[in-house]
Amino acid sequence: MDKKLRDATILFLIKKGGGEITDLCLAMKKRSFGVNRWNGVGGKVEPEKETVEEAAIRETQEEINVLAKSLEKVAELTFYYASNPDWDQLVHVYVVENWDGEPSESEEMKPAWFKVKVIPYDDMWPDDLYWLPEVLKGYFVKATFKFGKDDLIASHTLDITKRTN
Repeated sequence: MDKKLRDATILFLIKKGGGEITDLCLAMKKRSFGVNRWNGVGGKVEPEKETVEEAAIRETQEEINVLAKSLEKVAELTFYYASNPDWDQLVHVYVVENWDGEPSESEEMKPAWFKVKVIPYDDMWPDDLYWLPEVLKGYFVKATFKFGKDDLIASHTLDITKRTN
């Protein structure tokens, strides 16, 4: 497990009220890795061509037709997949309050807004329930998840700290 992990991104558009996150834009994955699951938008970083932040912005444009501005990094998640080590990755997670355009469906993703109190965790990756609520409460999360068979979490670690911004 000391190999260089592939960098990837997840980005969530958010709306705030009274200084708290009230709404979250999730997107239903329509094909490929993560199909039929709600998630943020994002994907693989193209090494040598772009930074992690540039990848997050590019993926957001490609997947929901929005230009993200002023990214705030809220988590670093390391994933290991026993069934397919080629999927192992370090995911950089961002939230964005400012963007141009309206989220709209693409060939890959179908976006929808959810109130923070009714996020569809049962239709998301199982790890989301561990870290996403902490991010939504204003914490920075560093976590590692090891997946076994059938996308079940075999083990995990969480390090949660208050965000400074």
